[in-house]
Amino acid sequence: MGTPDFAVEALRCLVEGGYQVVGVITMPDKPAGRGHKIQYSPVKQYALDHHLPLLQPEKLKGETFIEELRAWKADLQIVVAFRMLPEVVWDMPRLGTFNLHASLLPQYRGAAPINWAVINGDTETGITTFFLKHEIDTGEVIQQVRVPIAETDDVGVVHDKLMKLGGRLVVETVEAILQDAVKSIPQEEMAVMGELRPAPKIFKETCRIDWNQPVKRIYDFIRGLSPYPAAWAEMVQPDGKTMVVKLFETEKKEVPHSLIPGTLQTDGKTYIRVAATDGFIEIRALQLPGKKRLKTDELLRGFRLTEEFKMN
Repeated sequence: MGTPDFAVEALRCLVEGGYQVVGVITMPDKPAGRGHKIQYSPVKQYALDHHLPLLQPEKLKGETFIEELRAWKADLQIVVAFRMLPEVVWDMPRLGTFNLHASLLPQYRGAAPINWAVINGDTETGITTFFLKHEIDTGEVIQQVRVPIAETDDVGVVHDKLMKLGGRLVVETVEAILQDAVKSIPQEEMAVMGELRPAPKIFKETCRIDWNQPVKRIYDFIRGLSPYPAAWAEMVQPDGKTMVVKLFETEKKEVPHSLIPGTLQTDGKTYIRVAATDGFIEIRALQLPGKKRLKTDELLRGFRLTEEFKMN
């Protein structure tokens, strides 16, 4: 059960590993883009390409779906980046249902664990497999793998690292369950450094940059949202009009200054930097409304930017 690319890797590892995948469950099709064309989820596309039985339930408690799921007679269910399941679903297989979660549980329970680990400046994250129970992301842990986060990694880089490792961990977890070699651990018994932090769903307003913060905090925030959904700020033009600018790549310059946070500096040719409370964020790649993502020097060749502009 899954929807995005992150889930496809686990499905691919199972199929190529010779496991009997009796069926695949993914989200219903939704229109996407300006033309509102129906776009298949990555998991659906993989299932179709490999002729795997497929279900796309609107309601996970619907009688029709429950009957179709029961007819598959699955011994084990695996969930990767899907929806919260009702007990009638996760309690159905004789060997249970386990989830692959992109954090070192019990840290970062929620919908966006990879983003929040990077946003918070963590130097380590990981993946966890755990058995499902009533409360979301709280079941007993089966296995974990730790992964370092480099200071220059954005969320796209970390996502891809975890995706590859996650596929392998799913297969290892399946093998352990089939061999009755699992010794799961309640999350409340696991050692945790510091306070538990949540990983709530990210919305557009979540992604707005607050320049009245230290450079390191802003730098981590931007890379924790790059390449998607992307951190943004309002650029105020000399005539007072504003435009939303998305930022993708930056560098941090921790140098003292007396400027108001949000003050913009540029030579109009090669660099753009914005004042934070204790230094500057130097912008390396950005996107203007209706335009494609560009390196700073590329953008400045076609857009006249002066120090009369500022960032809000």
